[in-house]
Amino acid sequence: MVDATVDSGAGQEPPTVTIGGFKVAALDRQAAARSIIEGASARRGRPLYFTSINGEVIARADMDKNIAKLFSSADQILADGQPLVLASRFLCRMALPERVATTDLFHDVARMAERSGSTFYMFGADETENRKAVAAVRKAYPRLNIVGHSHGYLGGALLEDKLDEINRLAPDILWLGLGVPLEQKFVLDFAHRLPDVGLIKTSGGLFNFLSGKNSRAPGWMQRAGFEWLWRTLLEPRRLFWRYLTTNPRALYAILRHSK
Repeated sequence: MVDATVDSGAGQEPPTVTIGGFKVAALDRQAAARSIIEGASARRGRPLYFTSINGEVIARADMDKNIAKLFSSADQILADGQPLVLASRFLCRMALPERVATTDLFHDVARMAERSGSTFYMFGADETENRKAVAAVRKAYPRLNIVGHSHGYLGGALLEDKLDEINRLAPDILWLGLGVPLEQKFVLDFAHRLPDVGLIKTSGGLFNFLSGKNSRAPGWMQRAGFEWLWRTLLEPRRLFWRYLTTNPRALYAILRHSK
């Protein structure tokens, strides 16, 4: 088995493995964070689009080819799910070195951005959670330059004005927390309106973790691949049926479409 702990290096494409039909970057968290910082600094007239997948995404993409296309169009896909890491050890030509959860990756990138001067814009969640998340990040990383932030419940002229504002502020990294597949569709519909943004990183429920609204699973559950179970125990009405239907579909897709 090949060791996939790879430093992609500036300007180099990282190695990938196929899991559940998606080409996933075989990077550890530190290499993934560097790839975001470096990718954001290399302006190219359009933002790079980085996203992440887990078992639920694989299941939904297997059922809906439009969702599959939204993810497959990304410039880089990261594995935000320990089951994907475990599956890669047995099904892929190269093992993923570790889970790259966006809730952890954000902090790795923030620490690097304090040193590099890379700028953030934080877009997503509701107004209260967005404000709390930004306040928490500014407290944790006082040298980090957050050039702007906004909740994600915008449409029509308000959204048009917000897109103009984001592009004018020209952040290196736009953290986009709208949930799947709204944030992926946002990239499809509006990335062309943001030519002065360096990179868009989709973030799911990141802001709710940063704000303190949601809590992470214990470390042993994360390492064993059972963070989905922890989330179900916290929100059974919302998540029980979701995982009951998506987990078997994800397993089926991973077994059939990994190499």
